[in-house]
Amino acid sequence: MTRYHTIATLMAFATAAIALQTSPSLAFSPEAQQMCSGDAMRLCSSEIPDISRITACMVRNKAHVSPGCRAVMDREHAAAAAARKREAAAN
Repeated sequence: MTRYHTIATLMAFATAAIALQTSPSLAFSPEAQQMCSGDAMRLCSSEIPDISRITACMVRNKAHVSPGCRAVMDREHAAAAAARKREAAAN
């Protein structure tokens, strides 16, 4: 595996973590990886390899991500929030 591939994978993971807003039971989607890897590399490469710093960086820079990445982040965040709400209602 090349260094670039490893970094891109880390960025995709971090981006998905942002989108899911610390919902550990959910895995990141292939769509988030595809749509946000470039933005993570462009905006947050200085934060590698610290996943929590990459996550914070992407949150801070959400206004600067591509429209596709922003849409995925918003959609996955909404899905995670709905799941948390259903879980809270069930308890």
